[in-house]
Amino acid sequence: MSLKERITEDMKSAMRSGDKERLATIRLILAAIKQKEVDERIAVDDAQTLAIIEKMVKQRKESIVQFEAGGRADLVAKENSELAVLSAYQPEQLSDAEIDQLIATAIADTGAASMKDMGKVVAQVKAAAAGRADMAMVSGRVKAKLAG
Repeated sequence: MSLKERITEDMKSAMRSGDKERLATIRLILAAIKQKEVDERIAVDDAQTLAIIEKMVKQRKESIVQFEAGGRADLVAKENSELAVLSAYQPEQLSDAEIDQLIATAIADTGAASMKDMGKVVAQVKAAAAGRADMAMVSGRVKAKLAG
């Protein structure tokens, strides 16, 4: 079963159980998937679906920071509940040790020696991590390794 089919099945079960918050978030995911399919005239695969979900997770995290700064606890709670639903569709996140291993492998494979090579290293790690790591954090770690 593809990820898109799983999300659709989860929508049906949320409708049956009357879980309105979960249903609303799942509908947002499906709407984003449909929008990409219509815009690009393609049928999205699991990797593209994960990219859409990853983007939505990033948006929620940024919104939470902004709402906390603005003192909007009600909106923080809403974003956190959406984030919980979205996170259920992401693959298990990599541990710090696994990320460090990916970075070391990428540096060795690309022959990176300075900050000029950071893009190559991050691109290789991003391909290997595929939605299982926060790329902002990975980028910072690559920068630290190449600078030090």
